[in-house]
Amino acid sequence: MAAPVLLVLLRFTQGIGLGGEWGGAALLATEHAPPGKRGFYAMFPQLGPSVGFIAANGLFLILGAVLTDEQFVSWGWRLPFVASLLLVVIGLYVRLKISETPVFQAAMDERKIAKVPFVGLMRHQWRRVLLGAGAMVITYTLFYTATTYCLSYGTATLGIPRTTMLALTMIGVLFMAAGTVVSSLVSDRLGRRRTLIAGTGVAIAWGLVMFPLMQTASVPLVGLALSGALALMGLIFGPMGAFLPELFRTEYRYSGASVAYSLGGVLGGAVPPLIATQMQAGGLGVFSVGVYVSAMAVLSLLCLLALPETGEESM
Repeated sequence: MAAPVLLVLLRFTQGIGLGGEWGGAALLATEHAPPGKRGFYAMFPQLGPSVGFIAANGLFLILGAVLTDEQFVSWGWRLPFVASLLLVVIGLYVRLKISETPVFQAAMDERKIAKVPFVGLMRHQWRRVLLGAGAMVITYTLFYTATTYCLSYGTATLGIPRTTMLALTMIGVLFMAAGTVVSSLVSDRLGRRRTLIAGTGVAIAWGLVMFPLMQTASVPLVGLALSGALALMGLIFGPMGAFLPELFRTEYRYSGASVAYSLGGVLGGAVPPLIATQMQAGGLGVFSVGVYVSAMAVLSLLCLLALPETGEESM
């Protein structure tokens, strides 16, 4: 009984950390960026999920290969979690040593800092919070559909070995990292909103293609389905590191970007695997899961169309 309770508690505290840390990382990157390079600078926090996924799952694959099943179940699975303590120490050191950005320091000097930013944010820019969260939904929908639902579907329904599915997913995450880099750089040239609209539009079509490819049970085609979904996730996720902070005033920027990012993560990350499982179990068929992904892409597209283009004047 204690195990699931502790797991949920740890995930909750992880969410508290992510809610504060992503916003801080994105703002430090964008507010230190020289003119015309904000998308490039904000790319680095956006590479975190790709690097983290590959590092964590790569370590699990290595342990699974060198340990027996009994050793892995008994104590081997604990090693990646113990190793992560080093990352915690490094992260804490960086956080304690880092200084405020020039943009925020200027706002402090001009006394433009809100005492309770969240209250002001909800009073003056609540609409952008909701629209920003909606724009984020498709990124997490693609990610968790590909990495959580499809991993289970591929092993339990299609009969593909778990190690094969995990390897295909890791290859897909490499495409996600490449998409993150490309779209972040492109957003500095073509604009954040335009780049995001293009990626989200393609995601609408890919949702309808993804599960027909999965249903073939062909390893190359399943890999294509996962790589396409995760590459699109990266293409949309990359510019978000600059786009969300640019939507909000300096005094509300940290809260606004973090709340929009986290709310989009809840709606796009927690809900799709649950709905997908119910759709499949309810007799709607796995293709309906792809329709759901496309519907979330339409939602994000509508939110993007309701938001303005952001740029150098936004900060």
